[in-house]
Amino acid sequence: MELSSPRFKALAVSAGFTFWFFIITSIIGVFTLEYFIIFIVIIFPLMQFLSVKVAGALDIFAIYNTKLFLGMLFVFVISLYGIFFRILRIDLLRTKKHRGSYWLEIKQLKSSRILKGF
Repeated sequence: MELSSPRFKALAVSAGFTFWFFIITSIIGVFTLEYFIIFIVIIFPLMQFLSVKVAGALDIFAIYNTKLFLGMLFVFVISLYGIFFRILRIDLLRTKKHRGSYWLEIKQLKSSRILKGF
């Protein structure tokens, strides 16, 4: 972001503001398409107009917005994996043997069948 033009930074930050507006209003339960369009019509031109004057602040907001968004995405994806593995009864570490587990027992192979060992 440091090498980007102020106009591009303003566009990226406006998209970030729009994303958070959508998330927060949806969580609160007051999201309507009219408010969303009004917000977009106000925020995009305003940020483009102020882009040269607040380029440093746009950099800081873009960095923290990205860190927060990616952090939330990481936690969400890890949580989904945990939920799916619990539902499917998959034991990744194979710490416990379960009758209903999908893990298969590994058969002992003869050493003569192994052609190349690493």
